[in-house]
Order: sequence, then C-alpha cells, then structure tokens
Amino acid sequence: MNETMKTILERRSVRSFSSGPVAEEILKDLADAAMHAPSGMCRKTWKFTVVMNQEIIKRLAKVIEKVLDRPGYDMYNPVALIIPSNERDSKYGREDNACALQNIFLAAESYGVGSVWINQLTGICDTPEVREILNEMEIPENHIVYGIAALGFANPNATKPAYREIGEVKIIR
Repeated sequence: MNETMKTILERRSVRSFSSGPVAEEILKDLADAAMHAPSGMCRKTWKFTVVMNQEIIKRLAKVIEKVLDRPGYDMYNPVALIIPSNERDSKYGREDNACALQNIFLAAESYGVGSVWINQLTGICDTPEVREILNEMEIPENHIVYGIAALGFANPNATKPAYREIGEVKIIR
C-alpha cells in the first residue's frame, strides 16, 4: 500500500490533545497543504489563519461555549488552530474549505499531528462576540468560517477510535 493510502486509512479525529507544541514549520506545511486543495473554478477565495496563541484559542472556545450554550466547551484544548475562511458570496466557499480542511487533516496525520474538525462557527460568525475575535485575527468581515482544524499531538492516554465501516461501495461494470 502506498503512503498516501496508508495516511488516509489511518487518520482519525483526535479529541484529547497533549500540551506539547506543534512546530511552526509543520503548521506552515499544513497551511500550504490547504492552499493546494481543489477550489471551484480555481477561484481560491479563501484565507487561512494559523493560531498558536493559547489565550486567543481559549477566548474563542469560551465565546463559542457562551453563544451556543455548550457548558464546558473547549474545542478539545488544541495547541493550534488553522482557520480557513471564505468569502460570504463565494458560490463554492463551503466546498472549497471542506477540501482544504481534508488536506490539513491528511497532512497532519502524515506528520503524526492529531486533528479534529471544529464546525461550530458556521452559523455564528456574525455574532458580535465571535466577530470581535475574528476581527482581531484579521479574518475579513466578508468571510465565513465553515470549519476549523484543531491541532496538537494526541494525548498518549487517549484511545484512538476504531474505524467504523459505514456506507457501501458499488462498482458498476
């Protein structure tokens, strides 16, 4: 089996991170992987924001907790985030960002970095408390965040979820 298939088949969402940092060079590589994702009509109307600042990450989690009324919400305490955002009027923005996130998750797995998709911002980007933090991170006012890659090394005490085979593959000849 080639390395790409091995990475795809071994990747799992990590929902418990250790506190060890992820090297900035790895985070830059993950953002580069995102920028190489396919984009509808190759418009690439996105922006990628890499956040290593723990104070900002914790504030964002607290705002999400408050706005969505999710007591204890902490985005699984990641050590870094990559936040793809896309122009509100982009016809394929949601799909483009999904492709970019998948590239981030696969590249992270190839480096041994754990990842999980955080999708809570999609409907609340324009809530004043959320927009204040997005503005602080220089995410444009005309952008929506469809998902976030929460990143860090997996907590060694956490168990890796087993693969669940759901769905069906049908080959038609």
